[in-house]
Amino acid sequence: MSRVGIVLLNLGGPERIQDVGPFLYNLFADPEIIRLPIPQLQKPLAWLISTLRSRKSQEAYRSIGGGSPLRRITDQQARELQSLLRQREVNATTYVAMRYWHPFTESAVADIKADEIDQVVVLPLYPHFSISTSGSSFRELQRLRQGDPNFAKLPLRAIRSWHDHPGYLRAMAQLIANEIDACVDPAKAHVFFSAHGVPKSYVEEVGDPYQKEIESCADLIMEQLGRGNPWTLAYQSRVGPVEWLQPYTEEALEELGAKGVKELVVVPISFVSEHIETLEEIDIEYREIATEAGVSNFRRVPALDTDPTFIASLADLVQESLAGPEVDLDQAAALPARTKLYPQEKWEWGWNNSSEVWNGRLAMLGFSAFLLELISGQGPLHALGLL
Repeated sequence: MSRVGIVLLNLGGPERIQDVGPFLYNLFADPEIIRLPIPQLQKPLAWLISTLRSRKSQEAYRSIGGGSPLRRITDQQARELQSLLRQREVNATTYVAMRYWHPFTESAVADIKADEIDQVVVLPLYPHFSISTSGSSFRELQRLRQGDPNFAKLPLRAIRSWHDHPGYLRAMAQLIANEIDACVDPAKAHVFFSAHGVPKSYVEEVGDPYQKEIESCADLIMEQLGRGNPWTLAYQSRVGPVEWLQPYTEEALEELGAKGVKELVVVPISFVSEHIETLEEIDIEYREIATEAGVSNFRRVPALDTDPTFIASLADLVQESLAGPEVDLDQAAALPARTKLYPQEKWEWGWNNSSEVWNGRLAMLGFSAFLLELISGQGPLHALGLL
């Protein structure tokens, strides 16, 4: 029987307070997270941002017990998926590949080779595709594949996204229904989807399908839920001064409170595991905002974690993939043909070579101004509360 390796892609998270700084550095050193026209600036900027944000992030992780539970939960998901697939007579072994913290993708590849796996299925634990999540993980795995002839020869099927998969929708709808039914007046409970945001430019300039998939997913979940509750979709976790997808979660919560909404069922739609964005950002920060706005019953739908219906849907995805053709990582990460993603090709910031030069100079000028503000402690970013 063919030995199948299932690679589960996820973000990763610091398990101890001392891991926070290095984790943030790895995150911001990824050009899919912060896109710069000058590659040489990526690592210095990642160091600056991680240094500036470490203390605040450490406080957030302390508030949820001192570290992220993401690895522990992902390992549990991997074990249960492996067990279910073997019950279904699929000779599968699961491997966890985190993008920004241990176990890194390199570790998963090494284990796959050591176990003499015959074929690989790549399953991102992100239901919705984005260049900054699944796309970045696909490209990292492809980089390793291109540099390793033994790994490269293995047949591979990459699952691009699964935001509309029936099993996933059923699992989400059931968890939401449980929280609605626990409300004082279930018919009037307002369902509030909070998705992780991305910069608006990713969608409008690069062609990232993330927003379209999130919106479609929310529609499908409400259709599966089959109830007439009012609902809202908003985006959380914005970082920096650039515009991100809107409405922003904090502003949408305030607006609903002002409209008299009293019972709120918050759905972390883009997260399949409990971690900092659910346990601290939603449960603590957004709960406080909603309460101050007048919401008296704030209920948060738990992340899917190891929900049996969810694990079964992952197993279905793997089996459906195995029954289909090979899908390579470049194909899975592909965006519309017009898109050119740095750093794979030269980033076109201008209309001609002259404007490219000026754009580079402007970028250097902006970066120098940023450094000056960091040193002086004064400037517009401090005035706006961004530094």
